[in-house]
Amino acid sequence: MARFEFLEALEEEWQPVGRVALAAWLVFYALFLLHALASRSGFLLVDSVNLVIHEAGHLLFSYLGQTMMLWGGTLFQLFVPLALGVHFTFRRHTAGAAFAAFFFFENFLNIATYMADARRQELPLVTIGDPELAGHDWFLIFSHLGVLPYDTKIAAVVRAAGWLGMLGTVAWLVWRGRLASEAYRS
Repeated sequence: MARFEFLEALEEEWQPVGRVALAAWLVFYALFLLHALASRSGFLLVDSVNLVIHEAGHLLFSYLGQTMMLWGGTLFQLFVPLALGVHFTFRRHTAGAAFAAFFFFENFLNIATYMADARRQELPLVTIGDPELAGHDWFLIFSHLGVLPYDTKIAAVVRAAGWLGMLGTVAWLVWRGRLASEAYRS
């Protein structure tokens, strides 16, 4: 049976994370999670970066038609950390993969905030191009799908998935750190 060379990378061991580095990463993630918990606005410090990526997604996907342009902001917002996560996974870089996965799931919080605003449309919109032609992505998406009355319920599920993903990523990093520590002691 032929094997793909790029899959061989997945058979390699993950790079270990030293105790000091692991402790530093855990402090970073704990502070970020506390920041996210304390946020009443629904927007976090990193969301300015997410916004730039989101808007770039609308531009990139605009060549594929109106529907893809509409979805493109959210798709690209998720694609960027996902692609970084895949890169670090194939490199078996533990801290990099964890960082990318953590921020992949952090995007769910931002997306959920935008989703929950679909009917209210109180959030300020940022757009590239003519502001008169701009619309609320999730109002348009949920209206088209016929689920607009469920915007806050859908947003709650997406937000919960984001929190579970971020916490799961931190747990995975701790587990990888423990494995590295046990291997070092052996």
